[in-house]
Amino acid sequence: MDKTTFMGYKRPYGRVGIRNHVVVMPGVNCAEIAARRIAESCKGSTLLTNPYGCVQSQGDTQITLKILAGLLANPNVHSVLIVGLGCETMQKDMYLEAVEERSPGKRVEYISIQQCGGIGRTVARGISIVQELMAEAEKCKREPCPIGELMLGLECGGSDPTSGICANVALGIVSDRLVDMGGSSVISETSEAIGAEHILKARGATPEIGQKIYDTIKWKDDAYREMGEDIRNSNPTPGNIRSGLTTLEEKSLGCINKSGTRPFTGCYAYGEMITTRGPAFLETGAYDPLSTIGELASGCQTVAFTTGMGNPMGCAVGPVIKITGNHQTYEWMNDLLDFDCSASLRGEKSHAQVADELFDLIIDVCEGKLTKAEINGSDINTIDHYNMLC
Repeated sequence: MDKTTFMGYKRPYGRVGIRNHVVVMPGVNCAEIAARRIAESCKGSTLLTNPYGCVQSQGDTQITLKILAGLLANPNVHSVLIVGLGCETMQKDMYLEAVEERSPGKRVEYISIQQCGGIGRTVARGISIVQELMAEAEKCKREPCPIGELMLGLECGGSDPTSGICANVALGIVSDRLVDMGGSSVISETSEAIGAEHILKARGATPEIGQKIYDTIKWKDDAYREMGEDIRNSNPTPGNIRSGLTTLEEKSLGCINKSGTRPFTGCYAYGEMITTRGPAFLETGAYDPLSTIGELASGCQTVAFTTGMGNPMGCAVGPVIKITGNHQTYEWMNDLLDFDCSASLRGEKSHAQVADELFDLIIDVCEGKLTKAEINGSDINTIDHYNMLC
């Protein structure tokens, strides 16, 4: 196989998956016990929890639906069973229509406790459906797919100075290489671009895209001020400061390095499906689980996550690759980190050489190599992280 392809799962709606999950999800928090029992009885299925589904405001309901539908529509998901209660706000048709809009033809089954007649009957019915879905999923085989079909999420958390000058630089080179091959990359965490908005504005593929990115970042800063707060009082975090980062602007200048140098082709709202090729800016909060979930819900198959201090977080829908530029952190927490970029910091390798190795690892993960987060079972499987101003 040449370097322009990788082995993935071609989906009938035109996307390519790198995992082949059968997902079980409660349609509302009240139904979680039934969904959990179904997933536990069907080894190999994936439980995606849902703490919402009812009595949110109309606006929050729509955002929740966008995120859940995006996760279920992700090409890493082969098929889905949603387990509802029956009387909740987010009804069957809402879910089915939202997923169908993003991934036409994906099989999504729905049952409810009130219709089935209690937990026992619901679990029995659900097990039968999931076993059928898993049998179908097993028939899917990996085949050569263009690397340009990949959409890579770009995330950082627990940052220290090595993140901005080492790990994020290597990831930026990876982003450029992927984009040059026809692929896409997605940077988020809006508040961690404050102070660098003028740089991102200049990288818009059009003046309109650049201005939209600039306005999105300014909106985030202004939203805090309107609440009588200053985000700079909480970001950088205590850990960032102990590690040597001094200001939000300094953190932001290092953070944006992971987006590379290519022109941004789009700016998207939280939960919005990304439809453009190339680098995209996605509006999210700075909380790592929220941002990571947002990237996967918008279509990323995997997320490359740089960290100077270490972070075990993964995600149930897509693999999260942990990268550090701090060799001491890599040695100390090797069981949760996937890649060490520090050779470029020591001058032993160039940033480009390290980026080549990182690119190869990302392709290996896309072809089935497990990340440390997957091995550890530390995947987050809930969207209970939504707060636009976090």
